[in-house]
Amino acid sequence: QMADPFLYNTGERSHYGCLGHEVQIEYLKAYVCRPSFSTDKAVIVVHDVFGWQFPDIRYIVDLMAGHGYITICPDFFKGTKPWTSTDHWADFPDWMKNHDPMKVDKEADVVLKYLKEQCGAKKIGIVGFSWGGMAVHHLMLKNPQLTAGVSLYGIVRDSEERYSLLNPTFFIFGEKDHTISLDQIFLLEDKLKQYCKVPYKIKVYPGQVHGFAQLKPEDMKPDDKPYIEEARRDMIDWIKMFV
Repeated sequence: QMADPFLYNTGERSHYGCLGHEVQIEYLKAYVCRPSFSTDKAVIVVHDVFGWQFPDIRYIVDLMAGHGYITICPDFFKGTKPWTSTDHWADFPDWMKNHDPMKVDKEADVVLKYLKEQCGAKKIGIVGFSWGGMAVHHLMLKNPQLTAGVSLYGIVRDSEERYSLLNPTFFIFGEKDHTISLDQIFLLEDKLKQYCKVPYKIKVYPGQVHGFAQLKPEDMKPDDKPYIEEARRDMIDWIKMFV
């Protein structure tokens, strides 16, 4: 029985009233939130296995917009059903075959085009959580249009092609993540030292489990709150530094 990779305890989630709106971009639906002033800076948020409508992810979109970025979370699952907490874990590998976080290039291009042509964006960053963290790691190796990336607890796969990042990338991990061992994180750090020519950063947050950084304030446990807030500040600071 494999450890259950991406699924964190979604527990009791409070209702979330979103600040943004949904749009259709070519064949993709997306959730967009804009700051209160005009800007040419944008951020793409890549959702986790629970999809683009999950309240935690919309909260993150609204949070980024509040920091002055046109922020968009497209449906990288292209209208197919996201994973839900009631699905059977045995079906997860099959579901993953049809939802490969390395196959997001076309969707990223559609969204980049929309941000540039329809929103006037000149600098675009990307942040992704879990499944989305893997997608961000992939895109930062492939798409030079993305000025900076933050990958939050994306499972790290070792291969020689995984380390020549094109632009500044920040990797956030929880110390107690049952899906990502500290060995994998140290290996990532080693290989980036060897191959990476752009700024990068890796940070591990004490005592934190998979999925920790996207909790809404009312869903946080008091012991975790300082680390969650620090991770979010770090994510935003990285984007502000480069985008």
